[in-house]
Amino acid sequence: MSSEKVHVEHCKGVNGLDKVILREIRRCSAEVYLYGGQVTSWKNAHGEELLFVSSKASFRPPRAIRGGIPICFPQLKSTGSLEQYGFARNRIWSIDLDPPPSPSDISHKAFVDLILTHSEEDMKIWPHRYDCRLRVALGPTGDLMLTSRIRNTNTDGKSFTFRFAYQTYFFVTDISEVRVEGLETLDYLDNLKNGERFTEQEDAITFESEVDKVYLSTPTKIAILDHERKRTFELRKDGLPDAVVWNPWDKKAKSMADFGDNEYMHMLCVEAACVEEPITLKPGEEWKGRQEISAVPSSYCSEQLDPRRLLLSG
Repeated sequence: MSSEKVHVEHCKGVNGLDKVILREIRRCSAEVYLYGGQVTSWKNAHGEELLFVSSKASFRPPRAIRGGIPICFPQLKSTGSLEQYGFARNRIWSIDLDPPPSPSDISHKAFVDLILTHSEEDMKIWPHRYDCRLRVALGPTGDLMLTSRIRNTNTDGKSFTFRFAYQTYFFVTDISEVRVEGLETLDYLDNLKNGERFTEQEDAITFESEVDKVYLSTPTKIAILDHERKRTFELRKDGLPDAVVWNPWDKKAKSMADFGDNEYMHMLCVEAACVEEPITLKPGEEWKGRQEISAVPSSYCSEQLDPRRLLLSG
């Protein structure tokens, strides 16, 4: 039966935009729009949606899609002269038919490789030649893996510098019942206080108001515990030293045109990112970053493993 299963399907999505549906044998699935190279859905074997996409999200270029996993490149926030999160999330990506080999992913049949390269239009605002490649893959147990490779293809001998993030919007049942573990005792920059630097004093991050923090030099594993759903998201990352934690809360949510007034209660952004120290590539050099997320019953952590030991084990 597995040999007959359609693991990768190319079809049309909202407003006729091209998308790719990935399916694994256990009925886990993911959807990726070529617009933005953006994952907009990730479902487990029970068909439950694990990512948040706003009911008011615009699937109309050039506005970015609010939710899922936007790719932020080559800029984050106001760290440069470009739009807030760079241009990768509102460009049409192509399917990469000749991707570089990824030996670790050989066993995965449900994957797609996308590529974004410089355009003459983009070079007017960011004068560099590059290849930005993205592999989105579903593991056999439904884990969602994103691997990015960025290469400097400048022919003028110039290096370039960039920042990067997977701006992952997790769907949570009730934000007031969510805890993030693995970031305690770390330094962070508080974007609500002009980027001032602080040290996290709490045993876990909980939510009762707006949060917009950049945690620095973070571990490779972070856990997001959704107590209401008895579910834990495990985020594992490589090549992305920082982690952004964001929820707009009620006041900011009402000011966002593409975000429902009360939707802040059902989402949390935890972003594997490179924020504090930008990446510099010389011509011909390549950077690689990776994020893998899985969803497991919270009882798995609490009954069999101490969550902190789990986080520190990798």
